[in-house]
Amino acid sequence: MITINDTIITIVLDDITNLAVDAIVNAANTELKLGSGVAGAIRQKGGPSIQKECDAIGGTPVGTAVITGAGNLPAKHVIHAVGPVMGSGDEDTKLANATRSALELAEKNKIRSIAIPAISTGIFGFPVARCAKIMITTTIAFLRERSQLDKVIFCLYSNDIYTIFENEITKFLSE
Repeated sequence: MITINDTIITIVLDDITNLAVDAIVNAANTELKLGSGVAGAIRQKGGPSIQKECDAIGGTPVGTAVITGAGNLPAKHVIHAVGPVMGSGDEDTKLANATRSALELAEKNKIRSIAIPAISTGIFGFPVARCAKIMITTTIAFLRERSQLDKVIFCLYSNDIYTIFENEITKFLSE
């Protein structure tokens, strides 16, 4: 756990759909179709209203994010952030933009607590260690500029991914 300005950043090993926060982030695709992985868990536990809202939005480009309600989830909102597919080119910038877009959308909607998964590391094939460095660095830079967020939680679903994110936070603290 670290604090940047007044925002606490923490890392947890959990199913993001279990967290009672203002918003969870969905690692989305450009069509906003809730398929597998994090999106599939959100669809299954949140119910059909989330997909209906996504369908009404229609889609969003890589590096951007949109917000919907959270249906039956304990969270209040779902922020759908579209990260890069590995091999698509300029992946680091696209992942940083997706992370920043999710945080900006949280700010715009007066969200105080947000949980974020390791975007693009599932079916999109982004390397986890690279993802951790980019997402943590981008989040810290964002929080240093401004923020009304009280808490940012990196919610990870496996011990291996949790350890990689924890190591990245430890590296930041030692710098």
